[in-house]
Amino acid sequence: MNPIPQEPGPAGTTGPPGAGHRAAQVASPAAAAATSTSTSTSTSTPRGESTRVPFRIVGESAAFRSALACIERVARSDAPVLVEGETGSGKEVAARAIHYGGPRQAAPFVALNCGALPESLFESELFGHERGAFTDARERRAGLVVEAERGTLFLDEVDALAPRAQVALLRFLQDNCFRPLGGRERRGDVRLIAASNRALEPLVAAGLFRQDLLYRIKVLHVLLPPLRERADDALRLARHFAERYARKYGAEVKDFDAATQGWIARHAWPGNIRELENWVHRAVLMCDGATIRESAALAAAATPPALAPDAPLPTYQQAKAEALEAFERDFLLRALRAAGGNVSEAAQLVGKERRAFGKLLKKHAIDRLAVQVPALGRC
Repeated sequence: MNPIPQEPGPAGTTGPPGAGHRAAQVASPAAAAATSTSTSTSTSTPRGESTRVPFRIVGESAAFRSALACIERVARSDAPVLVEGETGSGKEVAARAIHYGGPRQAAPFVALNCGALPESLFESELFGHERGAFTDARERRAGLVVEAERGTLFLDEVDALAPRAQVALLRFLQDNCFRPLGGRERRGDVRLIAASNRALEPLVAAGLFRQDLLYRIKVLHVLLPPLRERADDALRLARHFAERYARKYGAEVKDFDAATQGWIARHAWPGNIRELENWVHRAVLMCDGATIRESAALAAAATPPALAPDAPLPTYQQAKAEALEAFERDFLLRALRAAGGNVSEAAQLVGKERRAFGKLLKKHAIDRLAVQVPALGRC
């Protein structure tokens, strides 16, 4: 697979003339120039502005390697692709990997978030318009199909398309011909990659998505695993993000202490990679110690780890043991916070002998220094 650019680029969004909305981003041919090993999220750029692709691809789990192998196979062809996965699982990253690993890598990668675009603007945004085609059309503007010529057009949140927009997209995919508003018919040359965080088949069954359009966009299919199914990749990604943000802010690169590493591995991460990245971003900025400690993790995660909706139900004993462990850890931390980190005082507050309380702290790898300051301040 060809190298994928990895350095962050400028970010921002703009709106079309007179509309105040903008959901598109463009990566120019100059973006393809570095090596990588990993997955993260990406940012938007103003219309027509070049950028280096702001991600790397990180992961070693079996589920991730399987998805990556599928991406590599899909990248070799030029057929339409549907990328499915939960919110924050890296769908745009996968789309960019397909583009920069395929035969169109030297041409632009143009992305459009369908969920952020009003229905009335979809055709103008995609196909462009001539001057005077409608009110406020004071100048001619090329659409995203033209901007992506010989490259890739990425439609994110394709499940959000309104019925009229679905018809317009289907008509274009049938013969690659389109008509700018107020203009003449012309032919486009783009590879389409669509993405959805909802399975499209149930939407088809419910009459919310056209079945013929699904057939057109799902010639090839990539299913991305959620982070909770990627074994130790959460910790790998957390270290990757910690290093990235430490460099960004000129801070010391810190690792996570043992307790925090365990919490990262256990947490369900319902927001997937995006949630993990945001948590690490905050932790890097808020932690003053030599390591990122578990108190920051617990403060940042108000909800306990959850089972995946389709995860097998544990046995009663397993569930009880996990619940007891979570209770003990939370109870000990609350006691230490109430006592300002004083172990003897915390033991007295909860009616335990200091020695027994200390054994519990050791069992759960809790450092009293982790709770001597407010959880949302230092760690």
